[in-house]
Amino acid sequence: MTLSLPRIAILGTGHMGGAILSGLTHTLEAPSTIRVTTATAASARVLAGKGVEARSLEEDATANQWAIEQADIIILGVKPHYLLGLLEEVAPSAPASAVMVSIAAGITVAQMESIWPGAVVRTMPNTPSQVGKGVTGLSSGSQVSADQVRSVREVFETVGSVLEVEEESLNALSTFSGSGPAFVYFFIERFMEVALEHGFTQEQATTMVQGTFAGAMELLESSGHTPEELREAVTSPGGTTQAALEVYRSADLSAIIRDASAAAIARAQEMAKG
Repeated sequence: MTLSLPRIAILGTGHMGGAILSGLTHTLEAPSTIRVTTATAASARVLAGKGVEARSLEEDATANQWAIEQADIIILGVKPHYLLGLLEEVAPSAPASAVMVSIAAGITVAQMESIWPGAVVRTMPNTPSQVGKGVTGLSSGSQVSADQVRSVREVFETVGSVLEVEEESLNALSTFSGSGPAFVYFFIERFMEVALEHGFTQEQATTMVQGTFAGAMELLESSGHTPEELREAVTSPGGTTQAALEVYRSADLSAIIRDASAAAIARAQEMAKG
């Protein structure tokens, strides 16, 4: 099913901006309602091939102003340390009715509203958005209408699920869904290291570990059972799985996750302070 969405500008099409663009081009009835900007002329040509209007800052220093001319939704698809500067650049020429959407960690709604007095939405998508399996946290500013929230939500639903939360919860959400994929990959890396130590080849370790993680998640999604139920189904009393789980429990894995989350939240708060 396709969607009819407002005119959208995406300023910066790196991993996350590109993922959102990919989701939109697969669901929009008219991708030509999207204007995007990118750093290089080569990437702009690639993006234009997807049916959107694209310009590069390499060839046109005013590309961002061109992109937002008639936009209803302006997605600021740059890293946190560039976001406020980009907002200052485009605010004077942006349509007054446009909603500014951040996908950057740490930068608060208040910081954005100090530059753009209109509608602001802060989001925290994650990298699985690139394959349509994303989770995006969404928090609205003080000037956002219900219609604008719904439109922004529809944009991010093209690449996965959306959770509307209060802004004070967004940093915590980002430690689970935003940073979460990195933690999953880190855990997989450690499993593969140990598999190699046990004499498996790199190819065997990849098949065994990655296949197991992928299969476990597919089973969790399709079975209707909770993680606890599926874990118990594998764990025979006095068996090998139980022996391994006791090691994880003795290491207090919950405390490690709690401390790691606290560190990520603290860093996000530091970023918000500049």
